[in-house]
Amino acid sequence: MDGNAELLNFVYQNSQMGIETLHQIIGIVEDNKFKKRLESQYKEYEKINKAAEKLLNSNGYDEKGISAFDKIKTYFMINIQTLTDKSTSHIAEMLIIGSNMGVIDAIKNLKKYKNAEQEINELMDQLLKFEEDNIKELKEYL
Repeated sequence: MDGNAELLNFVYQNSQMGIETLHQIIGIVEDNKFKKRLESQYKEYEKINKAAEKLLNSNGYDEKGISAFDKIKTYFMINIQTLTDKSTSHIAEMLIIGSNMGVIDAIKNLKKYKNAEQEINELMDQLLKFEEDNIKELKEYL
């Protein structure tokens, strides 16, 4: 697989993880203002995910989604971490940690695949900025 496909699949997988995680967490959250914020983030992850899928397919690449193991692992981690603390602050902290990991991985991948096509780099930049914005917005709920 070439660098363009690898970078696009990173965007695809990262946004897919955001979709999966937020889908589960939105069902747990009780604070309506916080829930609306998460629903907005969910929609943006969907938009980025569809854009990555479209670019993958238009370039003749297959999308490589997150594995069933990673989905199950994430599902159980969220359940365990919210078992005793479903507070808005705790959930915001969990999401900030996840977005920080996304930021770190995005920066590493941008450097690793700096020669990727411009449109692909722009989508990666969009995901990076979105993750950084999520962190700023979620701080309000700590």
